Order: sequence, then C-alpha cells, then structure tokens
Amino acid sequence: MIVVFLANGFEEIEALTTVDILRRAGLTVRTVGIGGHTIVGAHGIAVQADSTVLPPYGELEAVILPGGLPGTTNLAASAVVTKCVTEAAERGILVCAICAAPSVLGNLGLLRGKRATCYPGWESQLLGATVSSESVAVDDGVVTAKGAGVTVEFALAIVSYLISPDKAREIGDAMQCR
Repeated sequence: MIVVFLANGFEEIEALTTVDILRRAGLTVRTVGIGGHTIVGAHGIAVQADSTVLPPYGELEAVILPGGLPGTTNLAASAVVTKCVTEAAERGILVCAICAAPSVLGNLGLLRGKRATCYPGWESQLLGATVSSESVAVDDGVVTAKGAGVTVEFALAIVSYLISPDKAREIGDAMQCR
C-alpha cells in the first residue's frame, strides 16, 4: 500500500495527480488526512481523505509527501508524518516528496548522500543531499521532484520504481504524455 499524506494547504495537483496515476498502474493508494478527513488544499479545494489512520508498516510500499504551502509546513509539524517517513526510510520503504516537501526529508536527515531536487529556493533545506537540477531525482529509495508542473513525471517515476519502466511508459502513453 502507498500512503499519500494530505495536510491543510497541500498542492492539489501534486497530490491528486499522483494518486490518480498510481491507481491507474494498479497500485493500492490510501490518502491519509492529517488533522481530519476533510483537508483543504492550497487553492481552496476540499478533499475527503481515505483515512486518518496509517496502515501497519509491514503493508507499506511507499510514502508520499505532496508540497504546497502551508501544506509542507503542516506535514513537517506532524509527529505522525515525521515518524512514518523516518520509519519508512529505515525499513527501506520508498519515500517520495515533491515541491517544498523534500525539505521535510532533508530536515529529518533522510537525504544525506542522496541526489535530490525541490522547488527552487528550497535547496538549503535538502540537508546533506547533492542538489540536482533534474525535474525528478531518483536515488536509493528516495524520489524527489521540483513542483506541480512535473507531477506526471514524478508519479511515473514512482510507477517505474515500484513496478517497472515498461509500466510507466504504458501509462504515460495511454495518458498521451510525451
């Protein structure tokens, strides 16, 4: 199971497009609301989270943090999120973050020695990482991306990592992605 955390102020494109593409790939995805079931995105779109409870760690395949403000700040302030992300990384579970959210990983020390990218201006928060100019960076169990405009590429990189590059190409082709 893949968990996508939603906190008030999340970037809607980054969260919902990622969920959509992963489900198209046949992956089981659960959105987990921080602070309740109804979470309001950065642009005022209210979303009903699937749950407010994490599945057991043994069921996790990946954990995803969408960016947005103040969504990223709210994720970083959540003990549930920081514990889950840290535990996932320690267990070798894929950890993914986009836009400003890679800062959460950096501030937890989870990017040390890894190549990572983020929304321009947040690079100083990627503590210990080799900052990449790539739109999406995949390195040793971590996927990071720059922002909303590369969400499809981010989600397809996750599909490629969890299933296969062929499956990612198949989904991208079906969606008419270049």
